[in-house]
Amino acid sequence: MPKKENKMKVKKTEVKKPVKAVKEKAGKEKDASAERGKRSYNLLRGMHDILPKDEKYWRPMYDSAQGLASHFQFGRLETPVLEEQGLFVRAVGKGTDVVDKEMYAFEDKDGTKVAMRPELTAAAVRAYIMHGMWNMPQPIKLWYWGSMFRHDRPQAGRYRQFHQVGFEIFGQADSAADAELILMSYDFFKDLGLPVEVKINSIGTPTERANYRNELVNYYRSKRSYLCEECRNRLVKNPMRLLDCKEDRCQPVKEEAPQIINWLGADSKNHFMKVLEYLDELGIPYQLDNTLVRGLNYYTHTVFEFYVTDTQTGQQSALGGGGRYDLLVEEMGGRPTPAVGVALGLERTVLALKQFNEKNNREMPKLPTDAFIAQLGDEARRVTMKLVDQLRNTDVKIAFNFFKTSLKNQLELADSLKAPFAVIIGQKEVQDGTVIIRDMESGIQEIVDQKKLVTVLKRKLGKFDDKR
Repeated sequence: MPKKENKMKVKKTEVKKPVKAVKEKAGKEKDASAERGKRSYNLLRGMHDILPKDEKYWRPMYDSAQGLASHFQFGRLETPVLEEQGLFVRAVGKGTDVVDKEMYAFEDKDGTKVAMRPELTAAAVRAYIMHGMWNMPQPIKLWYWGSMFRHDRPQAGRYRQFHQVGFEIFGQADSAADAELILMSYDFFKDLGLPVEVKINSIGTPTERANYRNELVNYYRSKRSYLCEECRNRLVKNPMRLLDCKEDRCQPVKEEAPQIINWLGADSKNHFMKVLEYLDELGIPYQLDNTLVRGLNYYTHTVFEFYVTDTQTGQQSALGGGGRYDLLVEEMGGRPTPAVGVALGLERTVLALKQFNEKNNREMPKLPTDAFIAQLGDEARRVTMKLVDQLRNTDVKIAFNFFKTSLKNQLELADSLKAPFAVIIGQKEVQDGTVIIRDMESGIQEIVDQKKLVTVLKRKLGKFDDKR
């Protein structure tokens, strides 16, 4: 009997542990099942959010682009995200990575084949033709800012939905148009404090390029065994893209390849030399790059890209680029119209800025705050909100926080923003129709009539024009 009891005890003990484990597991599964009812969502691969903490990069970029567009007299163009698929196939060209591999194309519910724009030059050409802009005084200058879409391999600074700012000039064949766009792009990066240089080349006319392509194909065929798999395909589909390969094994072959400059005619060389003369006069740093061809089929003559000059940042990708496309408007059904354009990648620019700032212990300039408006009590808050709205259309830059009730906390916030003045409104000021203006450096305070607040602040800030 003792032995039997001992066996039963052991058996009973062995049974209890699994039951407990099963219950715990069941409980966890139940909890997990409940949690699944509150499903959270993540970004699609290759997509990204632009958060408020990055506004310090995005706002200066937009301000610079808008300012440059206004100064150089470009009109804003907005086109739909969706266009006919054939628009990009015809403009960008079959055999390009953009059309063959990266473009988001699908059949709409009515059977129309559409594509999410992978770039905007083709859409700008479509708009130029469709709206009869050739009848207007030339040149037509357009600029845009918006999202593009490519099913690319996600990596640093490269996303499947990305943003570009671009400038296009229609109806001008002069090399000054090429130089103008390079200057604007250079100034865009200069405004951001990012040092860049231009890599530039000429790919001539289609006839010159065809003769060069034959020579290039003959050369690469003799080196076929040294090429990567992608370049072997390019040798058949799009030989000019052989010069765009970044694979290490192809670099020695590319360095010894024939140079297109030797195949250009007198007119093409003359156009290119004039562009370079403009860059010399403007003091814009550039490198001649005989392997630069860009990845789109519509280019003729000048092509160029922008790279960070500070090699310590590790930024290898082009921040943007462009070139001349004198034949595209006619090929798209319009009248013969010379044109040139540039597009700059904004995510890549933000990445380059972050890397450059980190390496050089530099921060993005903060927006200045002229005055902080602090309030005490509900009545003061209502008056403050009214004053905040009234100050909106002045050039006095203010800050405020309606949700902090402590004057000490509000003044600490004003100090952290380096606001030179604080405007204080309490119950007494509400009754008297006044405000207190406090000099944040000296602590000196002055009582001012609410109606004279803007005038007094402008005088203190040196923004008031006393000329009558």
